[in-house]
Amino acid sequence: MLANRYQLKQLIGSGGMGEVFLANDILLGGIPVAVKFLTKTVINNKMQQDFAREALMSAALSQKSIHIVRAYDYGVNEKGKPYYVMEYLCGKSLKDLIPLPLDIFLTLCRQICLGLQCAHQGINIDGQICPLVHRDIKPANILVIPDPILGQLVKILDFGIARFLNYASTASTSSGFNGTLPYCSPEQLDGEKLDSRSDIYSLGVMMFEMLTGKKPWQPETDYFGAWYKAHQFEQPKAIADVKPTLKIPQKLNDLIMACLAKKPCDRPQNIAQILQVLNSLEESNCPSIPTTLASSSNFSRPFDSGLPITLEQSCRKLLWPENKPIQEIVFPQLLNTAQGAITALWLMLSKQEIKNYAVSTRYNRFMFITSPHPMLLWVTVLYNRQLPPKWLPCYLDMQKSPKS
Repeated sequence: MLANRYQLKQLIGSGGMGEVFLANDILLGGIPVAVKFLTKTVINNKMQQDFAREALMSAALSQKSIHIVRAYDYGVNEKGKPYYVMEYLCGKSLKDLIPLPLDIFLTLCRQICLGLQCAHQGINIDGQICPLVHRDIKPANILVIPDPILGQLVKILDFGIARFLNYASTASTSSGFNGTLPYCSPEQLDGEKLDSRSDIYSLGVMMFEMLTGKKPWQPETDYFGAWYKAHQFEQPKAIADVKPTLKIPQKLNDLIMACLAKKPCDRPQNIAQILQVLNSLEESNCPSIPTTLASSSNFSRPFDSGLPITLEQSCRKLLWPENKPIQEIVFPQLLNTAQGAITALWLMLSKQEIKNYAVSTRYNRFMFITSPHPMLLWVTVLYNRQLPPKWLPCYLDMQKSPKS
């Protein structure tokens, strides 16, 4: 039992930063959580205060972005080992999924960037904006979990921990380097003060590996000196040379190489610049969104459903379900009509949006996932040339009644 609250169950992971245990939060009815014990020992009050600050910043940050693992609690055990308590997530490490096809690469990369952007923009601590730099971006610190809306949801692990460990290594008597050598920026290896561009360099290494399954350099040894030489002086290999069968857009190749620039000033200066390129690539790589859209003159009536006239007339006589709130919501429901039972997606929009999308084109995409349990997901897009698309995601949990 940890802190008279967390009942440790089993070891579920270990690495350079520490060990992770599955535990039950007894105070909250035994819900599962993940407890991470760090490798360093807190040796004085100053280190404990710094750890508490990093933990608070990490916890606050995790409330701002869905792409950062949520931190709930922190502390130091009786042996001086600091620990984090985080949400327990069932998923796979990115390191076990690479290399990736281009479409999945773009989806996951964009989510990683959104999480990093949130951290780099900073959080408000006592009236002061404090940006966070991760300092250890690598595939092992990216978790990918099934999600009914996004299909695959990215969670970045260990925000705040890397900075504390860097401090702890210099504050303790046993100093040493903290970081993962293949992903470290040149300035990190030199012990310089880091900003968001150091994470961008690590992101570049990881993007290269996500596509090719290899790193941009292959030094003869894994010692510090060999990796220092590679990062500081050797140019990264070309993606085309590492994986000749891989065909990627030139814009993506240029982006990755720019992230791997030796000097921070030669890299993209912020995550927004990377997202701009990824978004343009994702749009051009998505065949499910038509490039030419029918004009509104093709529709004989608003919200043309494509159903037989008699069936649509039956649907128009239906009343809003009494058990559903009068607000902007989307939900699935079975309809019993004279023609038989049909599935329907019910939604309520504001009066202005009803007016805006009265004549629109609609697209539907259905997906079925089996983990963590069977669910049917569908996304409907309402599109009007003059307006941005309106996305209506909805899912049906197969463990529950279709009417729920």
